[in-house]
Amino acid sequence: MSRAAVAAELVRTHARTLKMPGLARSFEALARQAREERWTVEEYLDETLAAEVASRAASGVRLRLQAARFPELKPLDTFDVAAAEGLDGAQLLELARGEWIGRAENVLLVGPIGTGKTHLAIALGIEACRQRRHVLFSRAADLVRTLLEARDARELSRLQRRLERVELLILDELGFIPFDRAGGELLFNVLTARYERRATIVTSNLAFSEWPQIFAGDEKLTTALLDRLAERATIVTTRGRSFRLRRRQRAAPLSPPADDAPRAS
Repeated sequence: MSRAAVAAELVRTHARTLKMPGLARSFEALARQAREERWTVEEYLDETLAAEVASRAASGVRLRLQAARFPELKPLDTFDVAAAEGLDGAQLLELARGEWIGRAENVLLVGPIGTGKTHLAIALGIEACRQRRHVLFSRAADLVRTLLEARDARELSRLQRRLERVELLILDELGFIPFDRAGGELLFNVLTARYERRATIVTSNLAFSEWPQIFAGDEKLTTALLDRLAERATIVTTRGRSFRLRRRQRAAPLSPPADDAPRAS
């Protein structure tokens, strides 16, 4: 084995010991580039350490995306703003910057089924993960069921503390399944605890006037919840026909035209 090969193997061993996978992957290619371009030792060291920093940042994003529990990854650049009715592209880009999360504000995405609310919620959550924020995605019915199970197992306080530490909670499909009084009160407590402390995204297919039916007809609880959610919120209203329905219609084969002309005998 040549001297250079021995040195390279030693660098890989040291990189594993120091847990520096980015450096281990890049040092040989960077060394070739350094020789060709006559870098100084300091320039080469800077580039190898920068590769490690970039690797750790990418790894951190992957871990945060996994912890967020998105049902699928739908980044903002895959959302067809032009096909969406009533959405402001500049407003979406402003929300993607995530400054509202630091201010513990909310985003309410309200509109008919299939108009992109969940896609937008996931996209904003992905951007938050890239900004090193702790994100959690949950369908409203799933979170209420988890809260009820934690209450029955006498672990509710622990779960509530975990939820309070989440910087951005995404509550999807609020209104698809109504809750009983106990479930509604537990969800109310979670969202109230986040008021002016943590950011929340809520998607719903129901107008605000219809929200009491989600919470077992409790007008006072619903009014109090909306007061807290909407006071410091950006409200985005989606409109139009379902994206999924439009895609299915475009994909459907066209029926052949009827042949009404008389056939020659």
